[in-house]
Amino acid sequence: MKKLQEKIKKFSNENNLRCPIEYRVLDLVSEIGEFSKEILKSSNYGKEKVKFKQEMKLELGDILFVLIIIANHFNIDLEEALDKVIDKYDKRLKKGSIGSENE
Repeated sequence: MKKLQEKIKKFSNENNLRCPIEYRVLDLVSEIGEFSKEILKSSNYGKEKVKFKQEMKLELGDILFVLIIIANHFNIDLEEALDKVIDKYDKRLKKGSIGSENE
């Protein structure tokens, strides 16, 4: 994950992709919307089972790209953050609280 964060940081700097973080967060929401639209289209708007389409891969890549830019802005080590989340879910699973209203 650290390699990905460094790769995106270098790419962003080389291409002057700086903008206010608020715009990056809005961009993330937009990219999630685009991914959601691909899911809807692939299922014929819920009438069929979701089918994989190449566009989904690109949209997830867009989401990951923007998410890493946001993490880099705040100097968040995504690997460390993910480890903490896994620990959190592990504790919830052991308590049997995954899927409950207490999340």
